[in-house]
Amino acid sequence: MILLPRRWLPGRHVDIADPRAVTTTNTTAEVEPRAVGLTSAAVAAIWASVVTLYETGLHPALALTLRRHGKVVLDRALGHAKGASPVDPEGAPKVLATPSTLFNFFSASKAVTAMVIHHLDERGLLHLDDAVVEYVPEFGRHGKDRATLRHLLTHRAGIPVLRGVPVDVELLADERRILELLCDAEPVSVPGRRLAYHAITGGFVLGEVVRRVTGKGLREVLAEAFLKPLGFAHFNYGVSPALADSVAVNAFTGLRPPAPMDALLRRSLGVGAVQAAELSNARPYVTGVVPSGNIIGTADEGCRFFEMLLREGALGGERVLEARTVRRAIAEQTYLEMDSFLGLPVRYGMGFMLGGDTFSIYGSNTGRAFGHVGFTNIIAWADPDRDLSACLMCSGKPFVTPGQLAWLGVMRTIADRVPRG
Repeated sequence: MILLPRRWLPGRHVDIADPRAVTTTNTTAEVEPRAVGLTSAAVAAIWASVVTLYETGLHPALALTLRRHGKVVLDRALGHAKGASPVDPEGAPKVLATPSTLFNFFSASKAVTAMVIHHLDERGLLHLDDAVVEYVPEFGRHGKDRATLRHLLTHRAGIPVLRGVPVDVELLADERRILELLCDAEPVSVPGRRLAYHAITGGFVLGEVVRRVTGKGLREVLAEAFLKPLGFAHFNYGVSPALADSVAVNAFTGLRPPAPMDALLRRSLGVGAVQAAELSNARPYVTGVVPSGNIIGTADEGCRFFEMLLREGALGGERVLEARTVRRAIAEQTYLEMDSFLGLPVRYGMGFMLGGDTFSIYGSNTGRAFGHVGFTNIIAWADPDRDLSACLMCSGKPFVTPGQLAWLGVMRTIADRVPRG
């Protein structure tokens, strides 16, 4: 892949440093490539693709964790978590990103919330094909009584956005108010009929369902069902106020999107690209609960969560889900149907974006891969054919720019360099 040097690319960029000087490696975790059937050249090529992404100047900080056969192949970070971003004050001290740096997973959080729902189905506390009104009766206004939990998980509930409602950090921090607005909202389409990405809305409804059937909030249920048994230190919705300053700063980079593209994001999120990046650093967003968009943790934790799913519900001797529960969650629900809000064909499971053999964000020949992207270059996934799990965290928030090719290049390189079988 040929990429233009950063200085030739238009838009807003990071002042990059010598990659060798700003790379940190968890050397105690990484195994020799040959121990997992890889060559040193293959691992070097994968990391070189991440360095190329950094050198676009689109990301102040990057982190990649990759496992194969259950062992850590790469656990590294690159750049600065703070101080090198276009939104950092001039002269702000630079804080090096490390494998323990906390990042916001944004929409990749949907996969986590989905598995909470699948866990509760496994326990018999709810059923995926039940109508939402079985648990939240007031949601049924204006014909939404037909919407099911499955519809929410597969972006078919008819409420992809709150029309006519300004989205700001105060609203996102007020779960009660958002639920009221969603219950009063008229559906954009008849529930079940149209595929339309629910960027923020569906998660709040699912969070309320969890509260109604357990008497507990999402944070508590996620911690009890997954995080404590698996030994996660973070990876929950938001962080405590004491940890808020430890989260990597997000920054809009690259070109300002043209009006049609920005309108697409406004239609999905309720705000434009620049505003979305700014909002993501606000304290209420970082410390609140946004079920579809603010799991905060490390790249390793994202990788470990998908490693657990790759192992069909078990990790480190602990089983937190039945194998059939995971298989059902990642089973195809939508085959390259055009998503009317994203304007792209997407394969969905119940909470996951699925790969493909010809067209796939996970690289070529990834028909069994499953995962989720997050605003805008976050991605966590697993690929059973390659026996790998991975998580790539990026603090830059580019939307439309030639440098995005480098992001696709990371997944392409991983798929090409890690053999199937």
